[in-house]
Amino acid sequence: MPTYKAPLRDMRFLINEVFDFESHYKTLPNGEEATPDMVEAILGELAKLCENTIGPLYHSGDHESCELEDGQVTTPKGYKEAYQEYVAGGWQGLSHPAEYGGQGLPMSLGLFKQEMMGTANWPFAMYPGLSLGAMNTIQLHGDEDQKATYLTPLTEGTWAGTMCLTEPQCGTDLGQVKTKAEPQADGSYKITGTKIFISSGDHDLTENIVHIVLARLPDAPKGTKGISLFIVPKYLPGKIGESNGVVCGSLEKKMGIKASATCVMNFDEATGFMIGEENKGLECMFTFMNSARIGTACQGIAHAELAYQGSLPYAKERRSMRALSGKKDPDAVADALIHHGDVRRMLLKQKAIAEGGRAMIYFAAQYADNMISGMLEDDQEKYDRWDSELGFLTPILKGFLTEKGLEVANDAMQIFGGHGYIKEHGMEQIVRDARIATLYEGTTGIQALDLLGRKVLLSSRGKCVRDFSKKLVDFGTKNLRDGQLRPYAWKLLKIAAEWNYLTTRIMLNAAKDREMVGTASHDFLMYSGYAMMAYFWALQAKVAADKLAHGGAEPKEFYQAKLATAEFFFERMLPTAKGHAEAALKPTKSTMQLAPEHFSFDYE
Repeated sequence: MPTYKAPLRDMRFLINEVFDFESHYKTLPNGEEATPDMVEAILGELAKLCENTIGPLYHSGDHESCELEDGQVTTPKGYKEAYQEYVAGGWQGLSHPAEYGGQGLPMSLGLFKQEMMGTANWPFAMYPGLSLGAMNTIQLHGDEDQKATYLTPLTEGTWAGTMCLTEPQCGTDLGQVKTKAEPQADGSYKITGTKIFISSGDHDLTENIVHIVLARLPDAPKGTKGISLFIVPKYLPGKIGESNGVVCGSLEKKMGIKASATCVMNFDEATGFMIGEENKGLECMFTFMNSARIGTACQGIAHAELAYQGSLPYAKERRSMRALSGKKDPDAVADALIHHGDVRRMLLKQKAIAEGGRAMIYFAAQYADNMISGMLEDDQEKYDRWDSELGFLTPILKGFLTEKGLEVANDAMQIFGGHGYIKEHGMEQIVRDARIATLYEGTTGIQALDLLGRKVLLSSRGKCVRDFSKKLVDFGTKNLRDGQLRPYAWKLLKIAAEWNYLTTRIMLNAAKDREMVGTASHDFLMYSGYAMMAYFWALQAKVAADKLAHGGAEPKEFYQAKLATAEFFFERMLPTAKGHAEAALKPTKSTMQLAPEHFSFDYE
């Protein structure tokens, strides 16, 4: 059974030695208190909470799951006590304003928290995680009364929040939303409708739950232009315990994340309050979508990391056959699995995705900090710039990392062989839980269309690719003469050229055949993910080589392992990108020519 251990050394390596968060925080209006000592203390205390309290509930929570009785959801044993400990530590308000009870620290620290908690126990982490979206929406778009009423209990964690978008007839296509909002004489609204797939829709962790709900006014235009946004609390402020017409109708029976309550929520003339302007609900809802998707991208590295922490000890302990190069443990009946080349391949894939993905997330976290600083400084131009920069990264992070996280979780289960299929070892749960990451917050297909169709082609005409690929070119040109880094430098130069060529070819082909966007989008996303991860592995290799030569905070073996993993990624994983590039440029005919009625001749 995997036992979570916070990867503090790798986190410190990225925070201190690769990305220099100390200097970064000095540029932020809310970064003054984020000193190295403060960051170290936060990471250390959070590690204790995750290792000793939250992590041990991961497997028991899956076994017990949530229960619904008389419209009230109860969470698994130990969850309420763990949440109370989380709240008592002030963790919910870590990156939120001090005026509402938070600590006012940069958003990146909140993402480090989310990664650590999510790796220890993703279903548990979803409860406070869902509140963050509600908090951010109210903070940016709520009026002063709404902020005064809701933000303090949400920031303290005594209340929780949700985001209620999906309905039975629509998920991604929110233009089909049917939930109604009837204006009342007192300025409130009566909300009626049903929302599905609502994570944390009901539970027993907090005294109240604040739902952020998309709904339509009676005279609203059709489609996405006619959607407004509302605060609809489970209990009205000052009336805790008195029904507000918000009830959990049922709990979804799911493949994984069973300890996370996924609810069908019924709103029966529930009293709600509008956020923002009429018919501008989607704009408000998507304000923090980029940062939310970074949070979901963390699930990819979370499950890669947890799977690795389970499969690595097993590969060292389990004995089977002899190594092909000769006996490694001659006094034992057989050699440990870790001496077999194919097992090493799977272990190194997990390590490469977990640590390479972590680097990608931490880089994006600095962009998120810069975006928030624009908001704090009331600098709309700065906010928009960094929101745009983050907007290019997020579909790649969410789509690529969650797909790869699922892939290497499967590899980890494979290392266990038949034992991986048995519940007692805990690997099958990680695989089940990892599967949802590729689906919610926009499926991989939606992320791919968002990246290629909206971000690359429509919004920037390829500029976003040119801008980011310049980082690869700069690294390549600066390190071509370095004997150790030359292989990485040369490959990054080739990737940068190929990435831009791929973008231009797709752009030209799509102008003649619009189906090209759909048929090429998945492969373009995956290629972009490999290209981006290659850059961050090269960056880690450069820092590791420098620390080996001049001394660093970690032992030399740590840096040597970084260099070895970088070499594995470039030699054994990066070639996959070439196949995605070739597939993306194939004509649409092979995908689109088969008539719908001819997909099967045995059933409809």
